[in-house]
Amino acid sequence: MSIETIATDNDALVLSEEEIFAAHEGGKLTISSTVPLDNKRDLSIAYTPGVAQVSRAIHANPELARTHTWAERLVVVVSDGTAVLGLGNIGPSASLPVMEGKSALFKSFGDLDSIPLVLNTTNVDEIIETLVRLRPSFGAVNLEDISAPRCFELEERLIEALDCPVMHDDQHGTAVVVLAALTNAAKVTQRELAGLKVVVSGAGAAGIAIAEILLAVGIKDVILLDSKGVVNAERADLVADPGSVKARMAARTNPRGVTGGPGEGLTGADVFVGVSSSKLDEEHLKLMNDQSIVFALSNPDPEVLPEVAQQYAAVVATGRSDFPNQINNVLAFPGIFRGALDAGARRITPAMKIAAANAIAELAAEDLSADYIVPSPLDARVAPAVTAAVAAAVAE
Repeated sequence: MSIETIATDNDALVLSEEEIFAAHEGGKLTISSTVPLDNKRDLSIAYTPGVAQVSRAIHANPELARTHTWAERLVVVVSDGTAVLGLGNIGPSASLPVMEGKSALFKSFGDLDSIPLVLNTTNVDEIIETLVRLRPSFGAVNLEDISAPRCFELEERLIEALDCPVMHDDQHGTAVVVLAALTNAAKVTQRELAGLKVVVSGAGAAGIAIAEILLAVGIKDVILLDSKGVVNAERADLVADPGSVKARMAARTNPRGVTGGPGEGLTGADVFVGVSSSKLDEEHLKLMNDQSIVFALSNPDPEVLPEVAQQYAAVVATGRSDFPNQINNVLAFPGIFRGALDAGARRITPAMKIAAANAIAELAAEDLSADYIVPSPLDARVAPAVTAAVAAAVAE
């Protein structure tokens, strides 16, 4: 039996393999009825013959499905199992415990019903066809753990194919919380958000989305790093593939035309955001500006350990719960989807994501410090605040 110890803000959690497997036995989800089923009258109302009246009414007026079924309040968590946590391409069946957990988070934090839907295909056309055919059964799609670059195409095409909110949380949930944290980190270090020089290490799903949202709020100096170095419009592999996501981002980022590797990218930078498995060399931290900001978000192994980063940076964040400033998607996605559904939105727009980030940032504003730039994922204020902000952004 293996034992894992996880440090938290207050004490250490000792998790045994036996305890973990017992919690997952039989799955983590169930379905319960919202109406009584105790006698013949109850059955006649909930099922036949009473249910036929509701079905006839929906047939005559399809809009009634929004109010008399659970579909428009149901989020499907969809994955093909190709990029699960830090485990990689483990397939749909092995991804299901993660998707069950995501659905449980939707219910606990956003009070939205959710079901996992893992698909035995990695073909973008087949995934789209499947979800289009299932559309009457759900109200929103949370794409999860789908590998890049397919995830970009899949999300773009699904948004066009479906008349309901669609979001790949690995992209946009991460980006929203990073923006919230960076908004407050800039305040702690007495900087203007728009004037920051930001380096994003990782040009996959999360890295691209982070760059996109930072550009959207007016940060002009954003540099992307991938395994080949700085994403630069003159780089041979990007010139050879001008239609790729990276090539398109190269045209919109790196305004100073920086070339080279991490050292060149980080020289004179204010912010490092890590969303890759690449390690950050301590020597490169020294090249950043004073009072730098380091978000080392790879999980469970950050690009640089906080105790090392803190020797050079004024604000440090990770994706882990055992260090201050956890950048956790659960701060964003329940409220984003709840707000979109409450407002009857067809799409989740950049304005809605920025509103969500601002709402998260504001909750930490009163007690702001280098060790507290975002609220705890367990803060009960978060989902209602994000929900309200997103719904208001829809109405604008």
